[in-house]
Amino acid sequence: MAQPLVKKDDDHDDEADYSPFLGIEKGAVLQEVRVFNDPQLDPRRCSQVITKLLYLLNQGDSFSKNEATEVFFSVTKLFQSKDLGLRRMVYLIIKELSPSSDEVIIVTSSLMKDMNSKTDMYRANAIRVLCRITDGTLLTQIERYLKQAIVDKNPVVASAALVSGIHLLQTNPEIVKRWSNEVQEAVQSRAALVQFHALALLQQIRQNDRLAVSKLVTSLTKGTARSPLAQCLLIRYASQVIRESANTQTGDRPFYDFLESCLRHKAEMVVFEAARAITELSGVTNRELTPAITALQLFLSSSKPVLRFAAVRALNKVAMTHPMAVTNCNIDMESLISDQNRSIATLAITTLLKTGNESSVDRLMKQITNFMSDIADEFKIVVVEAIRSLCLKFPLKYRSLMNFLSNILREEGGFDYKKAIVDSIVILIRDIPEAKESGLLQLCEFIEDCEFTYLSTQILHFLGNEGPKTTDPSKYIRYIYNRVHLENATVRAAAVSTLAKFGAMVDALKPQIFVLLRRCVLDSDDEVRDRTTLYLNTLGGDGEVVETNKETKTLLFGALDIPLVNLETSLKNYEPSEEPFDIDSVSKEVKSQPLAEKKAPGKKPTGLGAPLAGPPSTVDAYERLLSSIPEFLDFGKLFKSSAPVELTEAETEYAVNVVKHIFDRHVVFQYNCTNTIPEQLLENVSVIVDLSEADDFAEVLSKPVRSLPYDTPGQTFVAFEKPEGITAVGKFSNTLRFIVKEVDPTTGEAEEDGVEDEYQLEDLEVVAADYMMKVGVSNFRNAWESMGDDFEHVDEYGLGPRENLAEAVSAVINLLGMQPCEGTEVVATNSRSHTCLLSGVFLGNVRVLVRLQFGIDGSRDVAMKLAVRSEDEAVSDTIHEIVSSG
Repeated sequence: MAQPLVKKDDDHDDEADYSPFLGIEKGAVLQEVRVFNDPQLDPRRCSQVITKLLYLLNQGDSFSKNEATEVFFSVTKLFQSKDLGLRRMVYLIIKELSPSSDEVIIVTSSLMKDMNSKTDMYRANAIRVLCRITDGTLLTQIERYLKQAIVDKNPVVASAALVSGIHLLQTNPEIVKRWSNEVQEAVQSRAALVQFHALALLQQIRQNDRLAVSKLVTSLTKGTARSPLAQCLLIRYASQVIRESANTQTGDRPFYDFLESCLRHKAEMVVFEAARAITELSGVTNRELTPAITALQLFLSSSKPVLRFAAVRALNKVAMTHPMAVTNCNIDMESLISDQNRSIATLAITTLLKTGNESSVDRLMKQITNFMSDIADEFKIVVVEAIRSLCLKFPLKYRSLMNFLSNILREEGGFDYKKAIVDSIVILIRDIPEAKESGLLQLCEFIEDCEFTYLSTQILHFLGNEGPKTTDPSKYIRYIYNRVHLENATVRAAAVSTLAKFGAMVDALKPQIFVLLRRCVLDSDDEVRDRTTLYLNTLGGDGEVVETNKETKTLLFGALDIPLVNLETSLKNYEPSEEPFDIDSVSKEVKSQPLAEKKAPGKKPTGLGAPLAGPPSTVDAYERLLSSIPEFLDFGKLFKSSAPVELTEAETEYAVNVVKHIFDRHVVFQYNCTNTIPEQLLENVSVIVDLSEADDFAEVLSKPVRSLPYDTPGQTFVAFEKPEGITAVGKFSNTLRFIVKEVDPTTGEAEEDGVEDEYQLEDLEVVAADYMMKVGVSNFRNAWESMGDDFEHVDEYGLGPRENLAEAVSAVINLLGMQPCEGTEVVATNSRSHTCLLSGVFLGNVRVLVRLQFGIDGSRDVAMKLAVRSEDEAVSDTIHEIVSSG
């Protein structure tokens, strides 16, 4: 039976088999270049060879200098051909070869001849090539021709000159800026592309002058831009002017009426560009959004896929900040769920999940179920994240949403997709208490067939924390113990730890847990055996139903409140001796990487105030320095050292910064000083501190620097006593006092006699945040619950008018000096409420946890509810005092 004929173009799978460039080799092509030297040129054959050369260049093949020169000289001979197609290929290959300045001279005359040719195609391409390969010297010679070309009647020639100007602006801006009058004339052209390119060039010429750009936009918004492309460009420039004037202008937005009028343009691209520009305005109101949303809604029912995609993507972005404004489009978007284009369908689904109401959840879930099997994992992840947000928005619908997540968790999928589902279930369990039992069982069923070790261990860890708190913890034991027999060593070790947690928290299960753990003692893996032995010994009671002691629970459930990088550094610095390593000696403060100091060229960092090898090293260096000074030994253990605070400008004669060292009853200022004048030697350098605005402090000692040569850092110290148990704050005025001795530049020796002098430094403040160390917790909820509410203090405060919630959150975090947890310092744009979680250690090594709940009303007044839990009631009260007085 005869086989049906199939066109090659329709067979996409075998498309590579029909490539005309298959098997092309550089050596063979370079041999073919000889056809350029034939007395009788074959234009078709020459064009094919140039095409192969262009293919090689675009595939990344590089020609040696000799090869490129040989090809270039051969190509120049093709100028004698009058074939239009071949001449265009010649222009392309010359532009791609980018000849050197010596070789450019050879083709310059031919190109300039073409630039003045009567054939418009020659003129346009010659301009493009000349501007690509010439330098500034030759450009001045052809500038007159380029100016004429910009206002040429032929739109192809004019566009070529304008585009060349856009490229030349990067290398020869002074020359191009002289073309402003011609470009301004081209902006009025009736040709669409000429107007588009002219507007782009004119804006780039004026881009550094905001007033000139604003005047350009003002003049063109009156209706002179006829080209749809130019109109789109004008919309973008108008949006830029609106953004730049947002901080300086009050009242109505400039050019908003122009953007709104563009929504009624006959060109679809202009309508979409205007709608998108309006939706992306900062602080846009619902009234301003309405006409843009209406225009995008019309595109949702367009027959063109590109318009549907553009509209639904724009609406998806709007739904993140103004979900209520998009609800009118929900019916149109529901019809897009079955769109053949999966990208459109995915965006429609995620937008509906953001804007849908509680009554539409079940209907959406049914539609999504059929849709999920047809899309790639990356789109599925987007849908999963949208479902998670919807469930948090409508917690009463958790059953249908959790069932949906459970069903797709059993289907095939990659690691990122499965991780997104597991993360979503975990978040829902934490935030919706009613979902805990069903969610944990779904995770247990998943690990029965889970192929990803990372996910199995994470789920087991989560089960160990949450499972013992459920009404019937015993039902999870079977799933956990199965992992001991059926999984790899990493998962087995995690399962052993999870079993131990159940034994520690649920006393009734301890006998059964002991039986299961004893079966793991002979495991083939060292880690599993070691963990089993540790837990059997620490749980105690030999498997009897007895209450587990607090130390064991802390070992199993307590968060490591020491940054791992600090612990690692301390262990590396520990020298083996009879005295064991003391974990309490490790700094608990979370140090951010210090910024490079601002200093004059040639200056060295000023002492220990300079960035050292890393954050923990800086802490250790300060401790070593202070412990080496006998006067400070009675102050006790150092609690915290601040980041260096600059007390001088970058270009001054003396560079001084200060580090605040906090002890239980003392505060030490370490002034890091550098003399930046080569002709001077400073002696007896000290800092005189005025305590008139720091009543709670009393100066106890001052330790000056005996000598401070040029460019050699030195430290002077001033120590203060403060009352124990209070957060003493104050403002300190600082004056640098020293004896100046002139230095002979030839011998380098200083004169014997000196002059006493003073230098005024910036003021310094000790604030409440100086008594708090940033110490994070890995699981805030567990830490909050384990802390208990014995010393909890809750109160509400008004923070007054603020620009937005982000400003209020940042101000409170800076006031308290605590570590934000779980990324809660980030506030969503235009959010009306926010919860922020903070953790830290207060002076006296008292752990503190803070839960902040913010709300902002229509008049921008911010209210805050502050809940504090700590290990000391006085510290909880102190945190509230800091906020109330801050």
